[in-house]
Amino acid sequence: MAIVEIKVPSPGESITEVVIARWLKKDGEFAEKDEPVAEIDSDKATLTINAEDAGAIKLLTSEGDTVKVGQVVFSIDTSVKASEKKSADSKPKVVAEITIKLETEAAKNLQKETEKSFSAKENSTPLAKNIMDENKIPVSKVTGTGRGGRIMKADVLNLLSKGFDSISDVKSEGTRDTERSKMSPLRKKLAERLVAVKNETAMLTTFNEVDMSAIYELRAKYKDKFKEVHGVNLGFMSFFTKAVTEALNLFPIVNAMIDGEEIVYHKYADIGIAVSAPKGLVVPVVRNAEQMSFAQIEIAIRNLAIKARDNKITLEDMSGGTFTITNGGVFGSMMSTPIINPPQSAILGMHNVVERPVAINGQVVIRPMMYVALSYDHRIIDGRESVGFLVKVKEMLESPTKMLFGGKDQNEIILGL
Repeated sequence: MAIVEIKVPSPGESITEVVIARWLKKDGEFAEKDEPVAEIDSDKATLTINAEDAGAIKLLTSEGDTVKVGQVVFSIDTSVKASEKKSADSKPKVVAEITIKLETEAAKNLQKETEKSFSAKENSTPLAKNIMDENKIPVSKVTGTGRGGRIMKADVLNLLSKGFDSISDVKSEGTRDTERSKMSPLRKKLAERLVAVKNETAMLTTFNEVDMSAIYELRAKYKDKFKEVHGVNLGFMSFFTKAVTEALNLFPIVNAMIDGEEIVYHKYADIGIAVSAPKGLVVPVVRNAEQMSFAQIEIAIRNLAIKARDNKITLEDMSGGTFTITNGGVFGSMMSTPIINPPQSAILGMHNVVERPVAINGQVVIRPMMYVALSYDHRIIDGRESVGFLVKVKEMLESPTKMLFGGKDQNEIILGL
C-alpha cells in the first residue's frame, strides 16, 4: 500500500493557519491526479488543495477545522485504482435501491412543489416578486388582484400591512435563544484592517452629486451595439473608472500612498473594484486601467466578479491597487462614508441613482442623481486636492462626450472601432 500525505500549502507570506472550508471529496472516494479535493479559507482568499496522485482519499480533518500550514489534512491510497473503485461501487445493494427509490419519490414531490411555487411567482410583477423574496413571503399567502390573478405590488404591501400573523401560519410567542458561529479568517482579517484604518489614518470624507442624464443617454444609444461587438454590457463602472483614471492623472497625490516617512507616487492606475463575495467583501484589482478601453474595463470587471462569486479569487488578483471604487448603490445605499483600503490613500463610493428635482438654469426639473463620496487620508491629501479630484470626476461624468472623449469620435472610444 502506497500512502501519499497531503499537507496544507502556504497561501501567502505571514499566513500560518487556515480553515477547512469545504471537502470536495468524501472519505474513501477516488480522486484523479490534480483533481481538487478541498477548499481552504485564509485571511485573504479561498484556495483549493489538489490531489498530488490518483487514489482513494482518506480525510484526516473535518470541515470548519483550523489547521496549521504544513499540517497533513488528507492522505491518498495510490494502490486503489479507478477501475477497482468503480467495480466496488457498482455492486448491487438492496438497501441502496430502496433508498434511491425513496429519494426519487421525495425529489418528485419537491419538484412538484417547486414548480407550483415557481408558476405562481411567474404570475407576479417583478416588483412584487422582489418584495416577496426580500420579506420571505410564501406565494400561497398572497391573493393576486391583477388580470388573471396576477400578483401586484399593492397585493404584497397590503398583506404586509396586516402584520406578521397574516404571513405566517405559526404564531410565534417569541424567543430569547442565541446562536454563535466562528468568524472566518477572512472576516477576522477584514475586522482588523477596518479598525486599523480608523486608528492609523486621518480619514475624512467629502461628498458631491452627479447628474447621470448624459451617461444614461450614451448607454441607451450604444448599449446594444456595444454588447454585439464586445459581448458585455456597457455599465456605469466603466464610465466611473475612466473618469477616476483621468482625475488621478490631474491629482496624482490621490493616487499616492505613505511608506514610512516617504510618499510613493504611482505613474499608473491600478483600480480596486470592491465586490461582494459569498464569504465577505473582496477587492480585486484592474491593472493599468488608465490604458484600457471601455470594453476592456467591463470585461475585466466581469471576469473578476465571476471569480469572486465562485470563490476563485487569488492573492494575485487582490494584491496591489492604488485606488478603490466601491458601489453601495447596488444594495440601495443613498449615501455612505466608504473606508479606505490600506495602504491606499483614497476610495470613491458610488450610490443609488434616484430621480430627484434639481434646479437647472433657474427651472426645477427631474434628473437621475447619484451622491458620490471620496474618503481620503488627510495626512497626505489636503482639502483642495480631495475636493478638486471629486469635482473633476463629477464634471467628466456629467459631460462624458467632452471630458472623457477629449473631442475624439465616440464610436472609437466606446465601441473601440
